[in-house]
Amino acid sequence: MIFKQLFDDATWTYTYLIADPKTKEAVFIDPVNTHVDDYLKLLDDDELTLKYSLETHVHADHITAGGLLRQKTGAQTAVSSLCGAETADIQIEDGDVFEFADGEKIKVISTAGHTAGSISFLWRDRLFSGDSLFIGGCGRTDFQGGSAGDLYDAITQRLFTLPDDTLVYPGHDYQGRWVSNIHQERTNNPRLSGKSREEFIEIMENLNLPNPKLIDEAVPANRYCGLDEDECQDAMVRRDLKLPKRNMGTAADKVAAAKQQITEVTVEIAKQLIAEGNINVVDVREGGEYEAGHIEDAILLPRGVLEFKVGGVVQLADKSGAILVYCRTGGRSALAAQTLQDLGYNNVLSVAGGFEAWS
Repeated sequence: MIFKQLFDDATWTYTYLIADPKTKEAVFIDPVNTHVDDYLKLLDDDELTLKYSLETHVHADHITAGGLLRQKTGAQTAVSSLCGAETADIQIEDGDVFEFADGEKIKVISTAGHTAGSISFLWRDRLFSGDSLFIGGCGRTDFQGGSAGDLYDAITQRLFTLPDDTLVYPGHDYQGRWVSNIHQERTNNPRLSGKSREEFIEIMENLNLPNPKLIDEAVPANRYCGLDEDECQDAMVRRDLKLPKRNMGTAADKVAAAKQQITEVTVEIAKQLIAEGNINVVDVREGGEYEAGHIEDAILLPRGVLEFKVGGVVQLADKSGAILVYCRTGGRSALAAQTLQDLGYNNVLSVAGGFEAWS
């Protein structure tokens, strides 16, 4: 088998290539958009066909090359179903197995905590732990629905129970280290070794780290596989994707289906409803988009964390109350409105055309 560990020195990100020299099928894990030409050259050099581009989570520190690789190679993109990346071809669930080449299997292990949708991949004796488990550390837990308690449980109960000699390949390393193993991390990782769950939570809650520099750009882009929202949907419409049954249809299909199940209103009607009062306005874009301009008094509730955060919003405690949802162009808000309905909110409206139409 071909195995390559690649490094982006701008964001300290590791990308992994696994390929079979006989069948020529290949898989990328956590590719970075600025290296897409390097990836294509690697594929061409060995005459490989890319089958999957897998993500351990929706990244906040770099933009994925998944969408670009899909456009250029026809590969399928795959992201956890809990990440809010509806445009990914495959919505990954815990325990899924990606088969490629001649009997090669990559198993999915849910390792929520860094983000709600974080996962790890296990191939043979190699664990690709993303931002969940680092060499001598772990990912932060203070954004995107992160939870220190969940991360502790995932690492100690799921990863640390793997065989001692399982190799650990992280999503990042900031000290020039390339690989570890489960025994090393279980016995010597300073964040986790000998720490109780409560001690770990206290450590994580007092890191006081600044936000990643690219978070406002990277998170929304990565929910569209690294492409512009409209570009991503147009690209998927042009392709006849063969998707798993649980995720049939293109992104545009899913938006269209959502719009059939919700009520959309024009900007004019939205303004009239707001003027009349007794309606909560919810902005489902990312924080950077919100700060650049938003409807007055709108509640920021990004689509990717909607399911995890909505229960804590006091204004939305009454599920019978009227809610007006909007995004940039209307796609995310249609999906968000459908989600809110599924959660029991029975008076949800979506603004057709989104904030662009409003502006």
